[in-house]
Amino acid sequence: MMLRLSSIEVCHKDLNTPGRQEQDMSKTTQGITVKKSENISEWYVQVLQKAELIEYTDVSGCIIYRPRLYAMWEEIKKWFDEEIKKLGVENAYFPLFIPKRLLEKEAEHVQGFAPEVAWVMRGGRSELKEEIAVRPTSETVIYDAYAKWIQSHRDLPIKINQWVNVVRWEFKHPTPLIRGREFLWQEGHTAFATKKEAEEEVQIILELYRRVFEELLAVPVIKGIKAPSEKFAGADYSTSVETLTPSGKAVQAATSHHLGQNFAKAFEIEYQDESGKKANPYQNSWGISTRSLGAMILYHSDDKGLVVPPRVAPLHAVVIPITFDKNKNKVLREAKKITKTLEEEGVKVLLDDRDHYTPGWKFNEWELKGACIRIELGPKDLEKEQAIAVRRDTGKKTPVKLNELSKKIPKMLDKMQKDLLSSAKEWLDSQSVEAKSWTEFQKAAKEKKLIWAQFCTKDACASSIHEESGAKSLNLPYSAKKPKGNCIKCKNKSKAVGIFAKSY
Repeated sequence: MMLRLSSIEVCHKDLNTPGRQEQDMSKTTQGITVKKSENISEWYVQVLQKAELIEYTDVSGCIIYRPRLYAMWEEIKKWFDEEIKKLGVENAYFPLFIPKRLLEKEAEHVQGFAPEVAWVMRGGRSELKEEIAVRPTSETVIYDAYAKWIQSHRDLPIKINQWVNVVRWEFKHPTPLIRGREFLWQEGHTAFATKKEAEEEVQIILELYRRVFEELLAVPVIKGIKAPSEKFAGADYSTSVETLTPSGKAVQAATSHHLGQNFAKAFEIEYQDESGKKANPYQNSWGISTRSLGAMILYHSDDKGLVVPPRVAPLHAVVIPITFDKNKNKVLREAKKITKTLEEEGVKVLLDDRDHYTPGWKFNEWELKGACIRIELGPKDLEKEQAIAVRRDTGKKTPVKLNELSKKIPKMLDKMQKDLLSSAKEWLDSQSVEAKSWTEFQKAAKEKKLIWAQFCTKDACASSIHEESGAKSLNLPYSAKKPKGNCIKCKNKSKAVGIFAKSY
């Protein structure tokens, strides 16, 4: 795919501004001005803004997803949508507005979401007869419809997904993409005749989420079941994929919930089974959000700016001709030829032939914006029938023969994808510790580690751990060894190995 400069939103709108032609971005505030290792919060915001991924609005916690960021979300959507459709899931759309009476039908559910719900109480100048919730999640409005649609065992299973925005009126300090008041996600809602079918799907979806993070975003995650205190409000149990980010805070990456028959009973979803008896279906809900992109950016980006794994990158390669007056046309012709050749190989490629900026400026700009590979082509390169390919993540320069670019660049992109995941896994392993005493646990929490520890799984103990250490129960990993001994905090018998960390 060949990209036009206008579609990639080059930040310098006025290329003819006097005195800017030779400016080096690394010496201006256009680049990242803080180090990731020194102030990761400020660094993260600068990457988001200066790489032209987001824009703030006048409503706290609500951001604009600029085209380059939204393109990454589209790659996740495309992959995940194809995978769930293989499972028989169909897409639909349900209303943003939910009547209060529906939200209150499942008691545990409304209690869990009540503090975060945004309410519409007036239309124009008239007070509404009934308060209307702005969608925090869609179980209630969807299951009201399911009660009408599911009448017979022949109506099952039902598998529906929607790609929407949701609003949760968080009062914590907002962090773009990670924690905000409005965000984008998909939510799947399924119903089955048997518990076995439903529980099998929970794990199938959870594995798809792991693949999104590890295969697309190159972010390592840990699959597990949530402790009772952390399960989704109204669910029988919840599963999740979790990760620790370089900020020292964990991110709940995605969740897959088994709702049992709780919502079916609350919403009177009944069907006639094969024997003619009335029965309630078993239900699941599952979702992944744009929080995933925040975790990816925190993991891979550096002091030069954005680093994006090729599988979700809006731009794979940028071709930068290095020209002088006497050879300009010749270099540009070859640069255009390279661009066309790569485009034919499915590479998302852009030719940056602007003549109002030096090559050095362009190098810095595309490092800031996260182009996976920079392809430099100058007169000396032409003499050698080669170009110089520079990987964004390593900065390594590789001479590549012109007639080999169409084969070598895709291979370099594949290698970059694998290397990013490998280095991310190494980092996560280095930050993971096993705590065998409460003293060790508290020390690890202060150091912002991912802590593995024996856990009784009781709500009161989870709360006590969080209050005293700041570390929260994330999940009980499926990969963990069997529990043995006593809980790290209360000293009662351990029921599972849990992972804990400070979180957003």
